[in-house]
Amino acid sequence: MTGYTQILYDVADNIATITINRPEKMNAFTGTMIKEMTDAFDRIDADDDVRAVVVTGAGNRAFCAGADLTPEDGKKPFASAEPVEDYSDPRVRDGGGLLILRIYQCLKPVIGAINGVAVGVGATMLLPMDMRLASENARFGFVFARRGIAPDGAASWFLPNLVGRAQALEWCLTGRVFNAQEAINGGLVRSLHKPADLLPAAYALAREIVDNTAPVSIAVTRQMLWQLPAAAHPMEAHKVDSRIIYNRAKSADAKEGIASFLEKRSPDYPDKVSSDLPDSFPWWEEPVYK
Repeated sequence: MTGYTQILYDVADNIATITINRPEKMNAFTGTMIKEMTDAFDRIDADDDVRAVVVTGAGNRAFCAGADLTPEDGKKPFASAEPVEDYSDPRVRDGGGLLILRIYQCLKPVIGAINGVAVGVGATMLLPMDMRLASENARFGFVFARRGIAPDGAASWFLPNLVGRAQALEWCLTGRVFNAQEAINGGLVRSLHKPADLLPAAYALAREIVDNTAPVSIAVTRQMLWQLPAAAHPMEAHKVDSRIIYNRAKSADAKEGIASFLEKRSPDYPDKVSSDLPDSFPWWEEPVYK
């Protein structure tokens, strides 16, 4: 896909930036946006020059103000209105969830720079991101119950895992919009910044990853930390990390990691995500929607 109309995509100094770009509608979420952002994450995973991702919103009012409630194509805002014979029909699938699962599957670290309002899918979109930084002016809301629907984007899995069940229940059951201080107190975001300092802080965090870590190690570590806490027993994690460490210990990256440390210099890791992932990765079978 080329010629994005609702996002901006840029790569500089090994960092990709995705900017949700509908500032005139507070970056409200659309079907076009799902396709464009999914395509951008496909490009990110395929590009070895991209080592980290920053996602933000255009303008100074909103990161993403949730689903566009008055879509220009005249369709229903939350889900397809087309009749289906059973719920396994792909038309039933939650569109926001399609994007959010794609972010979850990303092989590069994803940093959210929340520059303004993030409600509805604009809030659930943040959950599979690895680190979330917010402007002091940001506001958040899991407002689904106030719109007569239910949380989207697999938030019922992500949100309790991130902030705990009690906090997730309060935010989702009240549906209230809350400020950035409550977001940091509740564990949704890691840090607050003045608006002008938000993107520099996000890029500094991305730069720390890019300059110091091995891309293949980051790809496998990201999935280990997202997936294995839900395993039934720590033995499952032990099996996965044993096999990955056994493979990575023989890699050119491990040789370079040791040499650069002993020589007190910056590392130059040679292995690539596109070609050098461990043969035990992925260790899981991706579930199928049915």
